[in-house]
Amino acid sequence: MADTEKNLVIFDTDPGIDDAMALLFLKAQPSLKLAAVTTVFGNAETEVTTRNALYLTQRFGIDVPVYAGATRPLTIERGPAPAFIHGEDGLGDVGATQSFAVRPAEGHAADRMVEIIKANPGRVTILAVAPLTNLALALDRDPGIASLVKDVVIMGGAFAWGGRRGNATPVAEANVHNDPHAADRVFTADWPVTAIGLDVTSHCVATHDDAAQLASGGEAGRFLWDISRGYEDLYRRRNQVDGCCLHDVAAAAYLVAPELFALRSGAVRVVTEGIAIGQSIQKLDGHIFGPSAWDGHSSKLVAGEADYAGIVEAYKTAIRSLG
Repeated sequence: MADTEKNLVIFDTDPGIDDAMALLFLKAQPSLKLAAVTTVFGNAETEVTTRNALYLTQRFGIDVPVYAGATRPLTIERGPAPAFIHGEDGLGDVGATQSFAVRPAEGHAADRMVEIIKANPGRVTILAVAPLTNLALALDRDPGIASLVKDVVIMGGAFAWGGRRGNATPVAEANVHNDPHAADRVFTADWPVTAIGLDVTSHCVATHDDAAQLASGGEAGRFLWDISRGYEDLYRRRNQVDGCCLHDVAAAAYLVAPELFALRSGAVRVVTEGIAIGQSIQKLDGHIFGPSAWDGHSSKLVAGEADYAGIVEAYKTAIRSLG
């Protein structure tokens, strides 16, 4: 497939173990072309997530510029990075990036995002699997990109479909909670958004045996096995899960297999203060209430259910294909 026929993707990320899984999943997709990797704080500080993105793209031969982005939320204070989940280095503390030092491409991620979208109207999908600060900043720099982007797909939110609540607080998912003001800006902008939240991603589990089989098949699988040992152990201890959830992979899978997802349509708002800060709430189309904060905002799509086994199988197929 010629590059001009491929779907262009800006991957906004905070690597992060499951971010690394998603990046390698994207590499394996012949219908996609990465236009840029943009980094932000989240699973680690931006300096670390940028280094990790550069390491991953270089190690696995992914020819794409990496642009560093926001280092803190729009309004609230930056919370501590979750080193207990992803390690101090963001990639499981296995020493993968020790002594690795490469500078990112010139320019702020939000500026480059605007430039790429304007240069390719109707062709660019933003896949955001991190706090949404870079996207909010891009909208502030040029609101006109909202009418030019093809789609915005995010791994974020917990909408209580099927009873699934938050992982950062009882009601808030981590990416949204890290910058709720940015998330509300993204959800209320007049552009298409599809949210693949915990309602779906928490059911997409690559088991211990899945990971072991991939590790025996090639470099990509072995690398993902190495960095995810502590990640998997955390899921086992905290969630009684035999494996680890493919949060970011699930959002990436939507780009190539949207038929695996059941979507609900309606305006989305994010709570930006108080005890429920970071909670994402969808008002379904056709449900009638009195005047509310959802009025006047365009509908967004939220995944309520999915073919979880199909998503996991797509991931395994992708990693095996990398050798």
